[in-house]
Amino acid sequence: MEAGLSETSNMTPGRVRLAELERIWRTGCAVSIDRACKAPVRAAVDLVARAATGDTPVYGVNTGFGKLASVRIPAADTATLQRNLILSHCCGTGPALSEPVVRLIMVLKIASLARGASGVRWEIIALIEAMLARNVLPVIPAQGSVGASGDLAPLAHMSAVLIGEGEATHGGTRMPGGAALAAARLEPVVLGPKEGLGLINGTQVSTALALAGLFDAWALSQASLVTAALSTDAAMGSTAPFRPELHALRGQPGQIAAARALRALLQGSQIRESHREDDSRVQDPYCIRCQPQVAGAAMDLLTAQANTLAIEANAVTDNPLVLTKTGDIVSGGNFHAEPVAFAADIIALAIAEIGAISQRRTALLVDPALSFGLPPFLSPEPGLNSGFMIAEVTSAALMSENKQRAAPASIDSTPTSANQEDHVSMACHGARRLAEMNDNLAGILGIELLAGAQGVELRGPLKTSPALREVIAALRESVPALGADRAMAGDIATAAHMVRSRQLTAPLATMLPALGTMTGPDPEGETTHG
Repeated sequence: MEAGLSETSNMTPGRVRLAELERIWRTGCAVSIDRACKAPVRAAVDLVARAATGDTPVYGVNTGFGKLASVRIPAADTATLQRNLILSHCCGTGPALSEPVVRLIMVLKIASLARGASGVRWEIIALIEAMLARNVLPVIPAQGSVGASGDLAPLAHMSAVLIGEGEATHGGTRMPGGAALAAARLEPVVLGPKEGLGLINGTQVSTALALAGLFDAWALSQASLVTAALSTDAAMGSTAPFRPELHALRGQPGQIAAARALRALLQGSQIRESHREDDSRVQDPYCIRCQPQVAGAAMDLLTAQANTLAIEANAVTDNPLVLTKTGDIVSGGNFHAEPVAFAADIIALAIAEIGAISQRRTALLVDPALSFGLPPFLSPEPGLNSGFMIAEVTSAALMSENKQRAAPASIDSTPTSANQEDHVSMACHGARRLAEMNDNLAGILGIELLAGAQGVELRGPLKTSPALREVIAALRESVPALGADRAMAGDIATAAHMVRSRQLTAPLATMLPALGTMTGPDPEGETTHG
C-alpha cells in the first residue's frame, strides 16, 4: 500500500504500545511523533553543541569511535566525522530486510530519539517521519550486527539514506538513496555533533525483528488452538482434560485460556457426544490430552517476552546519553541488546514447541493404530492412494528445522572491535531467525488444518461443532477434500496462508486476551485480563 495516505499513528515516545507497533508493521501506516517532545530534544542538542566546542573529551562528540576514542577531533571536522561514521559502517551483507520490518526499525528509532536523550535534532526525526509517510524505505542488508554497540551496520544503511547516500525504495522501486529522497521531494541532511552516532547506536533492528517474530508467533499460537480442536474431534479425543476445574487448580493463565478456547471450539460437536459413553480408551495421548498445558505455556512465554520488548521499544539505547537535568553526557552500555537476545531465544522455544505438538497430532491422525478408526493416512482408498503420508513427513521436516533453529543465539558471544566490544549479544541473529521459524510453523499448522478437516469429514454423517464447521467450510472454498491422490504442495501453501491470515481465529476473538494481557486466574478459575 502507499503508506500514510489513509491513516497516521500518533505516538508518544516512552509510552508506545505493542498494539500500535503491530498495526504499523501490518498496515504500513504513517507515524507522527508527539510535538511536545521538541523541547527536550532541543535541550539535548544544545548540550551536545556546547560539548562539541569544549575542551573536555566527550565520546563520539569530539573524539573518534570505539578503540579510537582517545583521538580528539577538532570542532571544524564534526560534520565530516559523523558522515564518515555512517559511510564506514555501511558494511552489511545478505538479503534486504522486508519493508514492514524496515518501517518498524524507522519508527523505533524516532521513538527513541524523541525521548530527548540522544542529542539528535528534531529535523532528523521529522525527515524519518516524512520518509515513512512518502514511502521512502532504506534498503537494509539483513546481516552484519552482533547486537552490541547497537545494530551498527544495519542502522548505518538506514541512516545513509538520510544524508543522500546508500539505497532506498520509493513506491517499491529500488534506487540510490539521494534519488529516492528527491523523488519524494525531500532533502538530505548534514549531520551535526553526535547525530551519526545517535542514529547507528541502538537496538532498533534487533527489536524490530523480534517484534515481528512475536506478532506472528502470537497469531500462530491462536491458530494452533483451532487446528488442535479439529484434530481432537477427528481423533475422537476426550474433552474432559479441558475442564476448567483442572486448570484452575494449576493456575497458569495461558493454560486456562487455551483450555477455555478448546472447550468453546468443540462445543456442540456430534462427534464428541457420540463417544462419551462406552469408549474403550481411558486416556488420550499427550498431544491431545496435554494441549492446554503446552499451548498455554507457549502463550505465557510469548506474553512475558511481549513485556520485555514493549519496554525495549520505548527505550533509549544509544551512547553516550545526554542527561539534560544534570548537564552530563555519559557513556554507558544501553546499546547492548541482551534483553532482546534473551527474548528472541524464548520466542523461538515457543514457536518450536507449538509446532512440535501440532506435528504429533498430525502423526496421530494418519496412523491407524492411534486414530480410532480413521483409514490409514486419511485416504478413503488407502493402498492405491498414499493420502497424507508425505504431508505428514513434510510437517516432521519443518518441525525438525525449527527444533534445530531453537538453539539459543544469546550464548554465542564473540569479541569484536579490537576487543573493545568483548561481549556481544547476538540479538540480531536470534531475532532474524524467527521469521523463518514462523514460516515453518505456518506450514506445520497448515498441514494439521488439512489433516484435521479430512479426519472430521471422514467421521460423517456425524458433524463437528458449529465453530469448526465454519473453519472447514472456509478451507473448502479453496481446497477440496482429498479423495484420489493429487499434488498437495498447493494445498499446503493455501492452508498455511489461511493460518497466517488470522482467518481461522475469528471464533476466538472474544475468548482470548490480546498479546501480553494475561495476568493470572481469578477466584472462578478463569483468566483475568489486564
